[in-house]
Amino acid sequence: MNILVTGGAGFIGSNFVRWWARERPRDTVVAYDLLTYAGNRESLVGVPHEFVQGDIGDIDVAMNAMREYEIDTIVNFAAESHNSYAITNPGVFFQTNVVGTQRLCEAVRRIGVDKFHRFHHVSTCEVYGDLDLDATEPFNESSPYAPRTPYNASKAGGDHAVRAYSETFGLPISITNCANNYGPFQFPEKVIPLFATRAIDDLDIPLYASTQNRREWIHADDHCRAIAMILDNGRVGETYHVGTGEERSIEEIADAVLAALGKPASLKKIVPDRPGHDRRYLLDHSKIKAELGWEPLVGFKDGLGETVQWYEANREWWEPLKERAPVDETAAWK
Repeated sequence: MNILVTGGAGFIGSNFVRWWARERPRDTVVAYDLLTYAGNRESLVGVPHEFVQGDIGDIDVAMNAMREYEIDTIVNFAAESHNSYAITNPGVFFQTNVVGTQRLCEAVRRIGVDKFHRFHHVSTCEVYGDLDLDATEPFNESSPYAPRTPYNASKAGGDHAVRAYSETFGLPISITNCANNYGPFQFPEKVIPLFATRAIDDLDIPLYASTQNRREWIHADDHCRAIAMILDNGRVGETYHVGTGEERSIEEIADAVLAALGKPASLKKIVPDRPGHDRRYLLDHSKIKAELGWEPLVGFKDGLGETVQWYEANREWWEPLKERAPVDETAAWK
């Protein structure tokens, strides 16, 4: 397999490149990334791969990469994904997540859809909107889209573009809607690395005022395994939910990070909620379990502990990235 991983220098993308290179060393893996603030070539040091710097919205560059490496499989992680940044600069999100995704599909169409085994598009649980904190039914693959923020809406738009290219042009697609990912090499704007890197330096960690809002969590390695199983045996044209059932409130996350580092609860500081702050996401992942036999292997407690330890041991990776963050999450309480 010759696989193009867009967003391959980002968090989940770089973990996927690492996973694929380790598990399937005979394949050619091409990391394709524009290297915006969240893309980091350091995340791929020591990993056998090819690299192309490019925008998924640049059809010519994308087509050249596909032809040069005789790509037959694409996994599209490339996206703007930071909800707070989407509030201050929403246009960037629609440009990348909707227009960029459509242009990547168009590059494949121009080369010829029959030359491709699969175009796999990575989406999010957030396209469905949010759930009540006491809701008993999770989102399933038939749940209606009801995005509430610019990020969520832009990801929903990208999903629709991918499905349209499948129905109209025969693009051999699959889509995953995934729970919140965590693990090593995650940019320190996201909540777990934000809490960990600040607590390591004995700095206050910001908790949005709705401290009981919950998210479902999955380790990046479990996500990578799920995508690999879909590429191998998943049905073309299908959507699969990749979840774990492991829910935690923002306060529980903060407490777990502080406990892992041996830091005091006094580091927690409450900040105002961001606009459109979703309450809860939870995915029904019974379809991928029943059809492909996938289930998560990394428990949240162990995975979080290992992740926090990784940030403790890899200051040289994350410290330079702090200056790149497009939004200061602590600005509201300075």
